[in-house]
Amino acid sequence: MTTTRYALFATLVSDGLEVTDGVLAVDGDRIRFAGNVDDFTALPDSADYEVRKLDAGSIIIPGLVDLHCHGAMGADFSAPDHATITDALEFLHRSGTTTLLASLVTAEPDAMVASAEILAEFAESGKIAGIHAEGPFLSSQRCGAQDPFSLRDPDPELVSQLVAASRGQLRTMTYAPELPGSEDLIEQLVSHGVVPSLGHTNASAQVAADSLRFAREELRSAGVDGFTERPTVTHLFNAMPSLHHREPGPVAACLEEAANHNAFVELIADSVHLSPDTVRLVYRLVGANNILLVSDSMAATGLQDGAYTLGPQDVNVVEGQARLAKDDSLAGGTSTLLEILQHTVAAGVPLVQAVTSATSIPASLIGLADEVGSLHYGFAADALILDSHLQLAQSIRKGDYL
Repeated sequence: MTTTRYALFATLVSDGLEVTDGVLAVDGDRIRFAGNVDDFTALPDSADYEVRKLDAGSIIIPGLVDLHCHGAMGADFSAPDHATITDALEFLHRSGTTTLLASLVTAEPDAMVASAEILAEFAESGKIAGIHAEGPFLSSQRCGAQDPFSLRDPDPELVSQLVAASRGQLRTMTYAPELPGSEDLIEQLVSHGVVPSLGHTNASAQVAADSLRFAREELRSAGVDGFTERPTVTHLFNAMPSLHHREPGPVAACLEEAANHNAFVELIADSVHLSPDTVRLVYRLVGANNILLVSDSMAATGLQDGAYTLGPQDVNVVEGQARLAKDDSLAGGTSTLLEILQHTVAAGVPLVQAVTSATSIPASLIGLADEVGSLHYGFAADALILDSHLQLAQSIRKGDYL
């Protein structure tokens, strides 16, 4: 492990700011300085840091935070195997996603509980930041790649089982607000420190808006230190009705609530799930501070086209697009979060805004606003060194080069 003190001179991009004459100084696993050159050289111990030379034009950003990730390198987090999950996490960390939630897809209760128990071990060891359950309380009309035979209405006993199996590591859960018992579900989730995430829904605009506002009030009333006060929206536009001028549906409600700072919306900005024009439009409508860039990556990420699984479903990947074998529905993504960031910038979103949506905003949602997602004194030394074209030169996690 790297324990030496070192300093990196490059452009820093963090917290919506760009410092062109920047320095990032690391001591062990912590950031000890992030700012401009003059302020760094004025420190009494600045000469104690080993200067590690970077290429001209290098950019340093915080390590990326992915709140919706189903796997990589052949590993499916919904069918966890210790060895393959370890390989997947090492790949994701090397690829720039230094903090992530492991996402479960809808499956039979016993399977979801068993998977949560294994993933909780990885969360407790610090390999992941927790668990996201995408279901099983979702709309059968908008199930997407979720197993339709395992969908159900909100079930308090199953929620209790998942919370117990996760050992405090369940962070978010996707739900459809039109299902009976959804308000009770929100109350139960919040009581356990789990953020409700509206998605896979066929709800009207009014039902979606009312549910997000209710979740917002429940989260605000919880008053847990470091706990987000906003619900999220699982992959906006995907697995919900398209926006129509006479039936605006959940898309319109989610956009409005995000613009009013009542919700965060996830975007899978991979140019497959969303067009670049749509991504740019959402940034202009709601702002970077209300957006979570996510990968929704599945087992094929990092590998070649071929046959894979997503929970109980068979998936074919052709030209990087993952689709269910049975009906050709999109079945997750195959991009890393860094590739999502690159697509977002290519769509016309300023780099500082895209970085915010992939770092500090998701970190704040899971209670890590003082630990990761920013180049700031005392934070974990998680950072990416990019070249001038935003290609990854080096991933750093807890001060170590990966």
